[in-house]
Amino acid sequence: MKYIYIVCISLFLFSCGNNEEEGHAHDAEGNHVGSEVPAISKTIWTDQTELFVEFPALVEGKTSKFAAHFTVLDKHQPVRKGSVTVSLIQGDSGIRHKVESPSSPGIFSPALQPKRPGTYDLVFDLKTPEYSDRIVIEDVQVYASAAEASENVTEAEDAGISFLKEQAWKIDFQTEPVTDGEVYDIVHTSGVWQAAPGTYKSLAAGANGIVNFALDNLTEGTEVKKGQLLMTLSSEGLSSNNIQAEIAQAKARYDQAKAEYERKKELYEDKIVPKAEFERVESDFRVAESNYRALASNYGAGGKQIRAPFGGFIKSISTSNGDYVEQGANLVSIGTDKSRLLKTQLSASHNPSKEAIASVWYRNDEGTWSEVEDGSIVSVGKEVEDRKPMIPVFIKVNDVVEMPEGSFTEVQIALGEAETGIVVPEAALLEDYGNYSVIVQTGGENFERRPVKIGKRNGKNAQVLSGLEARDVVVTTGNYQVKMASMSGQTPAHGHDH
Repeated sequence: MKYIYIVCISLFLFSCGNNEEEGHAHDAEGNHVGSEVPAISKTIWTDQTELFVEFPALVEGKTSKFAAHFTVLDKHQPVRKGSVTVSLIQGDSGIRHKVESPSSPGIFSPALQPKRPGTYDLVFDLKTPEYSDRIVIEDVQVYASAAEASENVTEAEDAGISFLKEQAWKIDFQTEPVTDGEVYDIVHTSGVWQAAPGTYKSLAAGANGIVNFALDNLTEGTEVKKGQLLMTLSSEGLSSNNIQAEIAQAKARYDQAKAEYERKKELYEDKIVPKAEFERVESDFRVAESNYRALASNYGAGGKQIRAPFGGFIKSISTSNGDYVEQGANLVSIGTDKSRLLKTQLSASHNPSKEAIASVWYRNDEGTWSEVEDGSIVSVGKEVEDRKPMIPVFIKVNDVVEMPEGSFTEVQIALGEAETGIVVPEAALLEDYGNYSVIVQTGGENFERRPVKIGKRNGKNAQVLSGLEARDVVVTTGNYQVKMASMSGQTPAHGHDH
């Protein structure tokens, strides 16, 4: 009896340590689903969600418990709040079960007990505080018995690289489907940032006077708001060109002309004065009014006021606090980063033109590539210099550019006609001594490293000549971690960490 007991324990330990069981489904607690029927796993992607679900084959009269892993594709994070309703539908009838919350982050554990065999649609309705989604698995078979299920369902063996959902959810991870796209010939060059027309304005002195800064820290680069007082021009104490005296004189002439106009208007309406005389008085009044308002415009307690015409920053200052300036002198320039002009150059051998340039990318202040929106090519030069056979290209960039004017950046320009083919993000590529590969997600927790042949590249996407098909799903962020998992030689512990 003692010998039999030891043998039973040994067999039990051996069966739990057998790696072949890793193809079996697990419940929400990470336990193996009963082995009476084979396990099924499915991975479905929508535009918003990835569903990886494991469950025992459906058998009439038997309850099957699902381990449904829901991942929000944006940021690749588990669904932490929400409900899931699973339905087994045939025609207009079916059964359903709703669970109000995940049993652990990202994992819901509904259960169904099919009533009769047949072919059904298995539907998962996900509702979260942020969005709702419906995922349908078509042609799911319900078997009449466990024996029939065992005869007809072949459990897929684990292949490739195992990388659990819990591992992916804990790191910066992202996947993306492979698509057909256009790829151009790319010219790598550089560009310099300039101020775009309309993004800066120079403010001139509206009168003679002494400059008084309104801000103690008025220096180049200082941020200013629209309408903010920057400086004043005071003519106090000046014997000539005194704006205060000019305003007083203009005000007197305006008041006099206004009184004359109002008196003549009444007489004209009573037909006492001729029309010509009234029109002359009216003209004198309008001129006096315009002159007075122009002189008094932006005039305050400290003198003539200089205010920021829009929000931005001080681009340059052409005067100093306390300087005397004459009317029309340049005082300060205001700029904004809301739009920039990127000047780059192309060799004349490319025969560049506005029509031939399909796209432009520049390296932004974060070190990544940004694409310039369509229609932003301002002009392409028509001449080249003898010593510098390059054609200037001016590109308007409407994004906020934090880099200083005059600084350089990398530029890529797409020229000519595009070639259509399979493209992947550059971030998906792994390089080993000039050879490229990508990590392809073959199932919810199964991946494989697949060699690919690369064609044209534009800094954002790369053309794949062989190795991938459209709708394959590749890892774009976290692919190095999956690669290291494949090189570790260790298989992750079976089940899930809940």
